[in-house]
Amino acid sequence: MAKEKEHLNLVVVGHIDHGKSTTVGRLMFDSGAIPENQMRKLKDLATEHGKGGWEFAYVMDNLKEERERGITIDLAHKKFQTPKYDFTVIDAPGHRDFVKNMITGASQADCGCLVVAVADGVMAQTKEHVFLSRTLGVNQLMVIINKMDTVKYDEAKFNAVKAQVEALLKTVGYKTEEIQFIPTSGLHGDNVVKKSENTSWYKGPTMMEAFDNFTVPEKPTQLPLRLPVQDVYNITGIGVVPVGRVETGIMKAKDKIIAVPGREGNGVTGECKTIEMHHELMPQAEPGDNIGFSVGGIGKKDLARGDVIGHPSSVPKVATEFTAQIVILNHPSVVTVGYTPVFHIHTAQVACTITEIQKKLNPATGETLAENPDFIKNGDAAIVKIRPTVPLVIERQKEIPQLSRFAIRDSGTTVAAGMCIDLVEKVLTQKKK
Repeated sequence: MAKEKEHLNLVVVGHIDHGKSTTVGRLMFDSGAIPENQMRKLKDLATEHGKGGWEFAYVMDNLKEERERGITIDLAHKKFQTPKYDFTVIDAPGHRDFVKNMITGASQADCGCLVVAVADGVMAQTKEHVFLSRTLGVNQLMVIINKMDTVKYDEAKFNAVKAQVEALLKTVGYKTEEIQFIPTSGLHGDNVVKKSENTSWYKGPTMMEAFDNFTVPEKPTQLPLRLPVQDVYNITGIGVVPVGRVETGIMKAKDKIIAVPGREGNGVTGECKTIEMHHELMPQAEPGDNIGFSVGGIGKKDLARGDVIGHPSSVPKVATEFTAQIVILNHPSVVTVGYTPVFHIHTAQVACTITEIQKKLNPATGETLAENPDFIKNGDAAIVKIRPTVPLVIERQKEIPQLSRFAIRDSGTTVAAGMCIDLVEKVLTQKKK
């Protein structure tokens, strides 16, 4: 049997209507991930809805409601193969209301593909997605300058947009010399899987070839176990089954575990009895594995989404307050002390109050521009003190970066993104069972 290929999660980001779904659909089709007959069905569907030419986008938008509305809502998971890797595409919607999905999506991505339409260049959401990708730890990126057919494959226009995107990427700290820029037309398939005759001036790789230049990040197995809970089920005959993705460390069947904060805020201990992934029992789970696991000693009411599982030897940190570095992306006015928006941290959503603005920083260099400013506004980076309204698990960036990142949302939009640099730990008073 052939050795299994290594696996990468790819998030596709970019402004709405810049052709993300179409490009990904084209990639799937041209690489043989979608059979011809399925494509024909989608083509008929697209025509029937008066959206001829949208069939590639339909590959990703496989929910009926989305077909009718013509926009990508949920995170569609799709797979394709390159000569070197197995990829899962996390299609992050560009639409503003769906940035929350983008946040949960990007936090699970090993690499990203930023799609920018050549005629529009950098738009508001392009900036937001680049900021979020960086803050949420998408460290490898490729840039697709798409819809080249709309500018007759003009090299000068490609170069102009490339320069614009490079400037944006540099402001958030991406090394642009490591990033591949590819001129494409998702609709016509130029430089997606097949080299294009229309861009004879372009000597670089196709999108498909460029994917193999990504590297597989090392799994953080040496860090302590951290598994944020996404859902908790009660399954007849099995009992309580939490579901989630291992972010760091290793969990084995029969391990003693602790879930914090838990219902009363002091953690709850138990045992991991069995671990299941894709309906198969596994002896252990490691970072990146989405698993369900049955537990002993923990009731359904003891656990909820947003709790984090660890080992009793290294209990996940519950913070009574924390210090963070944040970037304000999109606030209607200014952010001042007392502001209490919702923080999205791993699977938790908790209202938190900004209690102190310690420093305003240059977002590109990190140098201090002002001490204790009265307010911060769009484009500013800052060091702030934050108090959660209920106990919350978060870790320091330098210790467990996977659990240090968060997004701040208010009335349906992402206001800011950031990471925890220090925290005041709650002392857990555990009641022995």
